[in-house]
Amino acid sequence: MTLGVSLVFPIVNEKTRKPVEDPVAKILKEGRVVGLTNHTLLIARDGREIPITDSGSPIRDEKKHIIGVVLVFKDQSRERQYQNTLLEREKKYKLILQTAMDGFWLTDLHGNIREVNDAYCQMSGYSQKELLSMHISALEEKMKPDEIAATIEKTFDRKQYRFDTKHRRKDGSLFNVEISVQYLPTMNGNLVIFLRDITTLKKTKQEKELLQAQLLQAQKMESVGRLAGGVAHDFNNMLGVILGYGELVLEETEALPTVYTALQEIMNAARRSVDITRQLLAFARKQTISPEVLDINNTIEYMIKMLKRLIGEDIDLAWLPGESVWPVKMDPAQIDQILVNLCVNARDAIKDVGKITIETGNAEFDESYCKNHLGFIPGEYAFLAVSDNGCGISPKNLDTIFEPFFTTKKSGAGTGLGLSMIYGIVKQNNGFINVYSELDHGTTFKIYFSRHRNKEDLFVKNKTANLSQRGDETILLVEDEPAIMKMTEMMLKRLGYTVIAAGTPGDAIQFAQNHDKKIDLLMTDVVMPEMNGHDLSKNILTIHPNIKTLFMSGYTANVIAHHGVLDEGIHFIPKPFSVEQLGTNVRKALS
Repeated sequence: MTLGVSLVFPIVNEKTRKPVEDPVAKILKEGRVVGLTNHTLLIARDGREIPITDSGSPIRDEKKHIIGVVLVFKDQSRERQYQNTLLEREKKYKLILQTAMDGFWLTDLHGNIREVNDAYCQMSGYSQKELLSMHISALEEKMKPDEIAATIEKTFDRKQYRFDTKHRRKDGSLFNVEISVQYLPTMNGNLVIFLRDITTLKKTKQEKELLQAQLLQAQKMESVGRLAGGVAHDFNNMLGVILGYGELVLEETEALPTVYTALQEIMNAARRSVDITRQLLAFARKQTISPEVLDINNTIEYMIKMLKRLIGEDIDLAWLPGESVWPVKMDPAQIDQILVNLCVNARDAIKDVGKITIETGNAEFDESYCKNHLGFIPGEYAFLAVSDNGCGISPKNLDTIFEPFFTTKKSGAGTGLGLSMIYGIVKQNNGFINVYSELDHGTTFKIYFSRHRNKEDLFVKNKTANLSQRGDETILLVEDEPAIMKMTEMMLKRLGYTVIAAGTPGDAIQFAQNHDKKIDLLMTDVVMPEMNGHDLSKNILTIHPNIKTLFMSGYTANVIAHHGVLDEGIHFIPKPFSVEQLGTNVRKALS
């Protein structure tokens, strides 16, 4: 029996748009249940295209003859809409992950990578295909497999976990990563992992911490310097009194050997104390200096023989002067101080036999270098380097070696002021210092001084001719410290001068106004309560236009000096001073 049945509505293939095989004809032909047909569209009477699946079954009578067909159509519109939504979401999800700057993994709970984005491929140097066949342990540098498993366990318990680690690139190099991992039960129990390359961030943070540490150290050194300078200034005043009166008393006690010897020991101790205060003032950058344009090679050359005697025969001293070293402007005595202190420290760092090397040369620093080195200024510099192959400096001490009284030597073997004095000298001359040291290998101190460009200033310092210590001129002495004023007055009178002593600038001005005769010299302290020495000098000059001035102080104040450097033509004597030094400086000022 043949049934002539056909569909009254068309069903087409979704892709080809061609009619599909008639399901009724197929059922009648095959005489069995026909399975579902996918990707088909039913064209409705109003023209709508409805995605369907269909199935059909023959209807048989009691004799098993087909007497009809049952067709079942299922509208797939909702399912199709849901699938399309999921596909759109998946596309967005993949687009976001592939364009993200951070790396992305999807791994199982065993640590096998199931999905990865382009960002991590670029970070690691591996292709996506390579990474999808890898385990986390192949990339992890810091954690072993058992530690990785423990981390996954932590994540499983906490649901979310964040930490820093290091990963290994395909070329073997390492990079720092910040990892944020989350366990998602809905993702088939996988781990969603985001990875951020923080190598640059970490380096920037370290550089910032280093600069902060350098700034704190510089601020600490500045504070200590101010304290040291203030203490040294006051101490200098007291030492001036001790030395001054000591010299006067010594002349009176030559006939008493026991007393004379005791006084000499007191004077020796006071002179040693003067050296210590000068070192403190050097650290504080408040000592007086007489700068001149120098060829540092020539300056050092004169010191080599003395340095060889200083360090002894067991230590080889190598002198390696650089060629065409740029001139610098500074006090040559400061070069001597730097060399002596560094060579003595180098000698003490060498146990038996060893070598000390002194080198000079030129160096230039650009802005990129100075940006990462606090206190350095771009420019051209002449450098002085002193190296030894001694015991070296412990890393924990490198930040404190320039602090006053810090020393690693045995008690009594050093004052702890040598390096602090060098630090002060270098800073006073607008330079900077680098220290490199390794334990048991040695130390190098490298000091940079700014290049002096005015070649016309090059000159050879003339030695001061020996001047007579005595005189008969009239001196107006101004000193607010009574003990120093009285002691200095006695010294001047002993040298033959007529002295008018004033304890304040106001008294000095009044004495100058009331004194009818000529006053030849104003000798004044720099820092006083009512008026500084510089302003006092200006006032006295209006009363006695031809008067000469000699300033004195424990350190030079900015009123007569810029950063401790005396202006040309200004006469100055640092406290404390001896009778001989006083006589020489007074004669210099008067002549």
